[in-house]
Amino acid sequence: EKEFFVNKHVPQKSVSLDGAIVAPGFIDIQINGGFGIDFTYDLMNKPEGLSKVAKGILTHGVTSFCPTIVTSKAEVYHKVLPLLEAKVGGLHGAEVLGAHLEGPFISPEKKGAHCIDDIQDLTDGVETLKSVYKHTDNIRIVTLAPERRNSLEVIQWLTRESEICVSLGHSMADINVAVEAIKKGAKLITHLFNAMPPFHHRDPGLVGLLGLGTKTPVYYGIIADGIHTHEAALRAAYKSHPKGVILVTDAISAMGLEDGTHHIGKKTININNKSAYIAGTTTLCGSVATMNESVRYFRNAVGCSTAEALEAATLHPAKVLGLTSYKGTLEYGTDADFVVLNDDLDVISTWIGGEMVFSK
Repeated sequence: EKEFFVNKHVPQKSVSLDGAIVAPGFIDIQINGGFGIDFTYDLMNKPEGLSKVAKGILTHGVTSFCPTIVTSKAEVYHKVLPLLEAKVGGLHGAEVLGAHLEGPFISPEKKGAHCIDDIQDLTDGVETLKSVYKHTDNIRIVTLAPERRNSLEVIQWLTRESEICVSLGHSMADINVAVEAIKKGAKLITHLFNAMPPFHHRDPGLVGLLGLGTKTPVYYGIIADGIHTHEAALRAAYKSHPKGVILVTDAISAMGLEDGTHHIGKKTININNKSAYIAGTTTLCGSVATMNESVRYFRNAVGCSTAEALEAATLHPAKVLGLTSYKGTLEYGTDADFVVLNDDLDVISTWIGGEMVFSK
């Protein structure tokens, strides 16, 4: 505002949007891949795969993201993490914010689609974590189960010494352990309701963290694809803690591909009508939803305003990662990453740094 009304500067270019919605660019903090690329299993042989996904998600309005690596053996982290350094976005693709490591320090009982043979204990605490990951500079988020041995000391080290966001998930933790984890510095829950015990009135577990109130802000990722989380559960979570909701796609390599049989590392998955299951089972294996589809579904499911739904994919993820000085809003001085949408939340165009990087 100062530039226009005080300094009297004029814009270099005027763009007519014909009444379309302008929102901050979407931030996806949990995405496993897409367009035939899986970040965990493919990047070692196809490092260009990261760019392929980064370019593809521009069509969904995503301007920055955290490529997510699922539970793996140490050698996978040693090879893949160096490829996931932060990278500014542009015509080449969405900005890479750093890696989200979903494992391997999770609960075998709540492994979901993760490989049980690759789950590890934090036997020597921080030293084990350093040995398994090796490269910590490129890590933005770590998902772990706080009830596992030495997890609480690791949470404290990650959040206070390394400034890495810790998310609680794939966990059997009771509410007491969950609260202790928050006190140690964790501030996020990974895909709420999925890979954790259901809410129980005597021990609400991780879900109970939504009841902590405003004194201890907790954020929660949630998959709003119409498959992973029922509409009633979405509404219950949102009504309980509207300022903490973060929409994540949890998209897998089959996102952007046709229905059929696909392979993710060692697993065969079947995609049918937006559902992804491990072949021969009823175990969900991530999502194939896009971020703009998730925002649309969430808005319709919970009955919130368009602005509130958009905040769940913009402002809230920026807040949990401490990025609001330059992402997640349209305030003066931010990165000028934004998405133009119609009323149905279809993407018309995507902009990074004030430059149009996708147009329908």
